[in-house]
Amino acid sequence: MRSLCIVNPASRAHVRDVPCDEPGAVAAKLARARAAQPRWHALPLERRLSELRAAFATFRRDKEAIARDVTREMGKPVTQARAEVETLLVRVEYLLSIAPTALASESVPAKPGFELRVAHEPLGVVLDIAAWNYPLIVPINVVLPALAAGNAVILKHSPKTPAAGEHFARALAGLSEPDAFQHVIVPDAEAGALVADARIDHVCFTGSVATGRRVYRAASERLAGVGLELGGKDPAYVAEDAELAFAAENVVDGACYNAGQSCCAVERAYIHARLYAAFLECATLAMQAYRLGDPFEETTTMGPLVDAAALAKVEAQVADALARGARLLCGGRRPAGLTGFFYEPTLLADVPDDALVMREETFGPVLPVRAVRDDAEAIERMNDSRYGLTASVWTKDAARAERFARALEAGTVFQNRCDYLDPALPWTGWKESGLGSTLGRHGFLHLTRRKSVHLRR
Repeated sequence: MRSLCIVNPASRAHVRDVPCDEPGAVAAKLARARAAQPRWHALPLERRLSELRAAFATFRRDKEAIARDVTREMGKPVTQARAEVETLLVRVEYLLSIAPTALASESVPAKPGFELRVAHEPLGVVLDIAAWNYPLIVPINVVLPALAAGNAVILKHSPKTPAAGEHFARALAGLSEPDAFQHVIVPDAEAGALVADARIDHVCFTGSVATGRRVYRAASERLAGVGLELGGKDPAYVAEDAELAFAAENVVDGACYNAGQSCCAVERAYIHARLYAAFLECATLAMQAYRLGDPFEETTTMGPLVDAAALAKVEAQVADALARGARLLCGGRRPAGLTGFFYEPTLLADVPDDALVMREETFGPVLPVRAVRDDAEAIERMNDSRYGLTASVWTKDAARAERFARALEAGTVFQNRCDYLDPALPWTGWKESGLGSTLGRHGFLHLTRRKSVHLRR
């Protein structure tokens, strides 16, 4: 029997082997989801929402066990894993609270003798291919609104973090139409067959641009809908009027939280020349404060990277930057005495624009920094990227923040904040950072289709 080999990235120890679904089992799950979807949609909306609220309450009850599974499989410090469970619960409550309004039919101004409205109908069966870096909150962004809208959902979680998918499956097994949610365990190489399957109406994928392109091509062959969240190279700009200590601490946290393994991590920083030297001093101190080690220890503040390939990629980008003239201010190596895939928080100064660490997604605890002379140069350099997920400007000036919000080519623009998703706002990417939206009202709209109802009375 085929299986997934799960390795603890903090110790490189074998955790367990997880049996994969055989092709016949996958086909049966797809058939059950397809058959259950009309029955699930036929339930009144309030009934669906009530059942979903009860289902996800199990995540609060089992919070500690779920958090420890996340830590064991992808290395996140257990304190951050608990925070991820809490974030999932907050998103569940918010999305359930807005679902009746988001999914309500839209009235059109009346014409004599007619009733006109726009209904939001489910797509059918939604395939969610979820990522390992936030194994709980990446899938919840799709699973909850898709089910609330009356879709059936197939969750194909990352082979690195199957326990998260198992927790979703256990929670949703209590639905009155349990077949409306299916958890499929297959290697990534077999996901293409799911994308191409005619029983899938819409595909949501979180991951790399290269894989996203393949998903998009395969789905387009049969005109299936696609939502893609493909990461970024998110810039930060610290303006001359910024509160320096606050900005430095938060930009570093934006680069290093979750060991930098976040699509919206700060991956390059531009600092006004007047603050440049002082920023580097503050950022160095902030980086040196991280404590690497056993992620099950309550005092650990940074865990490992997810695997050997991720570690090698970070090392290669840092080496390339140094070869191009960047200065290494701290980090830049594997820490001594730790056997997992650890890499020290790394601060690079004077990094040229053509360095890989300024162009390609790093997904590690590395912050490349360079000085800029003014706001205009900052905007030009921040927009000089094939990605466009988030961008942040650190300033006390509201007018400056508004100018940057208009000028920056990104799905989310922050002032004095970074690396954060508010469930009230659509999570969406520009350029190669993705297509479509999750979260907020627009996340519901992305997982439904419009039906014009045109009635002559």
